[in-house]
Amino acid sequence: MVKVKICGITTYEDALASAQAGADLLGLNFYRKSPRVIEVDTATAIAARLRAQMSAACPVLVGLFVNEIVGRISITMEQVGLQVVQLSGDESVDLLREMHGVGYKAIRPRNLQEAVEDAAYFAPHSPTDVRYPSLLLDAYHPDLYGGTGQQASIEVAKAVLERTPRLMLAGGLTPENVGERVAAVRPWAVDVASGVEIDGKPGKKDAGKVRAFVQAVKSG
Repeated sequence: MVKVKICGITTYEDALASAQAGADLLGLNFYRKSPRVIEVDTATAIAARLRAQMSAACPVLVGLFVNEIVGRISITMEQVGLQVVQLSGDESVDLLREMHGVGYKAIRPRNLQEAVEDAAYFAPHSPTDVRYPSLLLDAYHPDLYGGTGQQASIEVAKAVLERTPRLMLAGGLTPENVGERVAAVRPWAVDVASGVEIDGKPGKKDAGKVRAFVQAVKSG
């Protein structure tokens, strides 16, 4: 069954609602320039409370970083209790290697050839743990690190899927279109942030949209 990651969690209430809706992974965004950024202390409190409430059913907690140094990533992982990190900037394979299997790269290829090359470039140092994605594919944008609302083409997605054990697909997904997207690509997981938010409120989830999104994915 295709997994679901709800990204850009900023409150305990949204974390709990997403977990109870059936999300497999929750994303906490530590990129300062993001409208969904969360402070480390807040993330720590949310994670501790969610684990106490959900116990073994707690989703995998993912930390999102952009062009951050390894030291800060490691400190944040330890403090919050993150299980895996998503590198969403211009990180090289060297930084991914330093994550020792608990980090995966988000790519935004400009074309099919670049997509294939990126998948091959990062593959040797992607997580081997089957609970974590190997790679995230998002749509290309010249200035933004995700959250654009745009989609990578089906052709690109399938090409990356062929070269990636566990592909997470992101970009422009909503409760209305994710079922069709999943049927066309069959990724390991899908990732959503803005598509399940209250309109005009980045970082604030709409519980109804979250439930609808998860149901659309899981029923496919």
